[in-house]
Amino acid sequence: MGSAGGLKVLDCVGSSREDLKAFPEEVRQDMGYALFEAQRGRKPETAKPLQGFGGAGVLEIIERHNGETYRVVYTVKFRRVVYVLHCFQKKAKHGIKTPQQEIELIKQRLRTAEHDYETQYRVNEEQG
Repeated sequence: MGSAGGLKVLDCVGSSREDLKAFPEEVRQDMGYALFEAQRGRKPETAKPLQGFGGAGVLEIIERHNGETYRVVYTVKFRRVVYVLHCFQKKAKHGIKTPQQEIELIKQRLRTAEHDYETQYRVNEEQG
């Protein structure tokens, strides 16, 4: 399961890498470990399916730190790559539902990841 050494490639879509770097150090470490678990083909304890994606392998990790809520959304839909689709701090203080504008961005980035996988990885699978 995964590529060389049993680890899937970790790839960030859009501004995900920079957004994650802006999180507090402790949150970054926890999120990083959870993403490493995903690369190993495991489901991190803190991850759960993101509503509205019909179980398409889109998960979110929620981390609370100093009264703030941070989220990382990623997909394990692909055999060789874990794509980080979106990293954000939830601003609304009421409700746990992901705001619609964030869902739209995640859908757009999932399409980008699908295209990237088809052009970068699937071609190599067919040749290999």
